[in-house]
Amino acid sequence: MAGEEASDSKVSLRTFLEHLSGAGKAIGVLTSGGDAQGMNAAVRAVVRMGIYVGAKVYFIYEGYQGMVDGGSNIVEADWESVSSILQVGGTIIGSARCKAFRTREGRLKAACNLVQRGITNLCVIGGDGSLTGANIFRKEWSGLLEELAQHGEIDKEQVQKHAYLNVVGMVGSIDNDFCGTDMTIGTDSALHRIIEVVDAIMTTAQSHQRTFVLEVMGRHCGYLALVSALACGADWVFLPESPPEEGWQENMCIKLSENRARKKRLNIIIVAEGAIDTQNKPITSEQIKELVVTQLGYDTRVTILGHVQRGGTPSAFDRILASRMGVEAVVALLQATPETPACVVSLSGNQAVRLPLVECVQMTQDVQKAMDERRFKDAVRLRGRSFETNLNTYKRLAIKFPDDQIVKSNCNVAVINVGAPAAGMNAAVRSAVRVGIADGHKMLAIYDGFEGFAKGQVKEIGWGDVGGWTGQGGSILGTKRTLPGKFLEDIAQQMRTHSINALLIIGGFEAFESSLLLAKARKQHREFCVPVCVLPTTISNSVPGTELSLGCDTSLNAVMETCDRIKQSASGTKRRVFIIETMGGYCGYLANMGALAAGADAAYIFEEPFDIRDLQSNVEHLTEKMKTTIQRGLVLRNESCSENYTTDFIYQLYSEEGKGVFDCRKNVLGHMQQGGAPSPFDRNFGTKISARAMQWISMKLKESPGKGKRFVTDDSICVLGISKRNLFFQPVTELKKETDFEHRIPKEQWWLKLRPLMKILAKYEASYEVSDSGQLEHVHHRGHEEPAAI
Repeated sequence: MAGEEASDSKVSLRTFLEHLSGAGKAIGVLTSGGDAQGMNAAVRAVVRMGIYVGAKVYFIYEGYQGMVDGGSNIVEADWESVSSILQVGGTIIGSARCKAFRTREGRLKAACNLVQRGITNLCVIGGDGSLTGANIFRKEWSGLLEELAQHGEIDKEQVQKHAYLNVVGMVGSIDNDFCGTDMTIGTDSALHRIIEVVDAIMTTAQSHQRTFVLEVMGRHCGYLALVSALACGADWVFLPESPPEEGWQENMCIKLSENRARKKRLNIIIVAEGAIDTQNKPITSEQIKELVVTQLGYDTRVTILGHVQRGGTPSAFDRILASRMGVEAVVALLQATPETPACVVSLSGNQAVRLPLVECVQMTQDVQKAMDERRFKDAVRLRGRSFETNLNTYKRLAIKFPDDQIVKSNCNVAVINVGAPAAGMNAAVRSAVRVGIADGHKMLAIYDGFEGFAKGQVKEIGWGDVGGWTGQGGSILGTKRTLPGKFLEDIAQQMRTHSINALLIIGGFEAFESSLLLAKARKQHREFCVPVCVLPTTISNSVPGTELSLGCDTSLNAVMETCDRIKQSASGTKRRVFIIETMGGYCGYLANMGALAAGADAAYIFEEPFDIRDLQSNVEHLTEKMKTTIQRGLVLRNESCSENYTTDFIYQLYSEEGKGVFDCRKNVLGHMQQGGAPSPFDRNFGTKISARAMQWISMKLKESPGKGKRFVTDDSICVLGISKRNLFFQPVTELKKETDFEHRIPKEQWWLKLRPLMKILAKYEASYEVSDSGQLEHVHHRGHEEPAAI
């Protein structure tokens, strides 16, 4: 499993890179600007990937300041120097603002320090300022060397040998204020901190019927404010990119008092620190508090989150993102030629891409310019499609129009939860109910899955009924694994009784199977000839037709947090190996991604068969590891990865083989992976895809005015999934051929190509396919195409 040979179709990465570069390269890695959680994961990936391909890697401490000062600030890193940093927030190599680097003298010193160590490849992790600085340095490089040679500080040979500098950037910034990438390293973790605080404040606000004004970071970018408002269902949000219209003071007070009249005991208002009005004058949290107190007389408190948002451990999303980016950055540096422009490794949808640094920085500056010139619509558009979708979804879900202003569709749309509970289900139900009501439908909630449906547990659900649902874990409607097969007659009867015109099924593999059964039963029961949409929601991430299911992010964070604690315990006892069993049925997503996020030594999964030789090689690998300073091991095993190599078997084998070298402990994580409050990602993802599903249902229902139309075509029963960069509706009948029904997983799974990444970072030989294109793409403004999924 670990030491397997590369297949012929994939050239082993090492030979590929030797053929490309030859060893003898030196890479400098630095973190600059404000710190962000996940920077350490990126540093770790750069160092290990660099060493793996035979390059030397140097830490440059304290950002550009260290590069200018040289000396002990530039130190060669080895494999162990990045051990145990994956779970640490901030950056272990330090970051500093540096005035000297802005001057030519400063850059001369920096160039001299790099040339003396033979460093001609720079990996910069920071915000747009840091990356712009790196690009200026790259452009001036040959001039700087000439000048150094004239002053006799370096010789002509060095000038020729180190003639050009390659620069690759990764964006580390909690504000997510960089154009060209969907998510910057640190944003997801900052959202975790904000949502933890919001959840805590909600309970106290509810007790006292208070209004809370929360100020979050984001001087020039409202991303954190917007997503946290979306994720907690805030009553009002203030953003720099989209200032409130004239007369907002009155509108906001009306909205708050309406919500109180609907028996809502608390109000939450979220303010970005850079919030402004249409005249570019700042709107402060104190101002808002004064307004609420004087106009409405509500008991109001202000909480400024400040640097809490930068702190704490990185989330699973940030660790995996930073690890992928770090490896991609090293490959980009090795592929670079003197003609290659400086690039940024970024994320688009679910794909790692490379973009020209200059274009990204230009576009980021264009947003600021648009805001300064009060062209706010342009500012929102330039932020990218993900920002725009968030803003539109927030507006739809936060503001309820009076009933007499909503055009009635005379359609009844039902929502049902099926399968095992997963975090984010309630966020999806809330979003569906509110979008449905705004579209003029009557929304019906079905309780306790298809069993409840058959018994007639169907009730109308209103706008206010789903208030505060986004932050709730599990399934409020109740969910069962039972398939509709046995109850088709009764369900058809209920569909007739409640005249249901469309069905939204939120659930895992069972939801997919149920929709196939309903499609098949259309011939017998005309009641099933209605639009049906399946929203993949399961911690296992095993539903065909999507790369990501709702709920797996929360679960992945639960696995990772437990692994962090276990690693800490293992470090204390020294020479201890933990074997951890994760859930997921036959799907290895949680075990594989959990291993990547927690820095595990191995992960056993069903999709990649393994035998006793692989187990033996893993034991030998751990025995070697115990001779170093890192005297602990972590092995993850998916619950169904092998019938005979059970967790107990592996535990006993490791215990026996490791006698005298290390001892073993085992841990079965169990149902804690299903519980807990949903992560910010799942709240946001659930809210957005559910809103998109309701748009599709409304569109289908509009195609058939009048009650009579029967939907019989395949494209009226679909799974809504994310693939590569977009959301797609795929007919369930088409997905049948892509499904392994025996093991309840899709036949092809994208995350398997991240497996070598985990092995390389754990010091195994592995073959790694370089990013999909390895080519520079261009930053483009996306038109009104499919909205971004994440």
